[in-house]
Amino acid sequence: MEWGILAITIIFIVVGYMVLQGTRASLAWRKAAAGGDADVIRQMLEESIASWRSAKRPKEVAPDVWRGVQSLELVDVASDSARVSCQVESEYRLVDGRWLEITSPLQEGLAVTVRLADMLLYDVPNLSLPAVRIDVHTTFRDPDGASQRACILTTTASREVAREVDWEGWTAAEIVDAFGGRYRLGERGAALPIDPEEGAEAPAASGSGAQAGR
Repeated sequence: MEWGILAITIIFIVVGYMVLQGTRASLAWRKAAAGGDADVIRQMLEESIASWRSAKRPKEVAPDVWRGVQSLELVDVASDSARVSCQVESEYRLVDGRWLEITSPLQEGLAVTVRLADMLLYDVPNLSLPAVRIDVHTTFRDPDGASQRACILTTTASREVAREVDWEGWTAAEIVDAFGGRYRLGERGAALPIDPEEGAEAPAASGSGAQAGR
């Protein structure tokens, strides 16, 4: 009996020590990230992105949106922000023997951007970045049939604006519009390639949210 009590006591001490060490490590990481340590921020983001790639899709997230989330790549990290890139494609459905486009790359990109903004701002343990930039790419084909990736939507999601966003009530387009997302539409309403490095005030055909040139 005495040996059993002693063993339980030792287990509690060991477990308590491990929890204490884990808490200290988390606090140290949080302090380093808050202090702008880019290497620590990069490691935190890389670990979270790796876990999202292998995670099971949440029931409330559409399969095509989750595919976009799992295509996420970390592009750059600064002391107070991060830049990521993801990929989307059209969603098709077979209707009466014909494949019809149900959602365009831009529609997919808007939905993926909203999901990633939420995850990057709120779901990375011990990290609270003031802003994240999300570049969405899709496939284009040139006249010779060769395919290439190009950016169609770029959005800088700030924590300040995120506090004012109605994540449940607004559409993806409305949320991206609130963040100042930028894209360019062709004459038929399809998204065109953009230069993600250009300023948000750039071309008159650029869109901030659903309305071009706004």
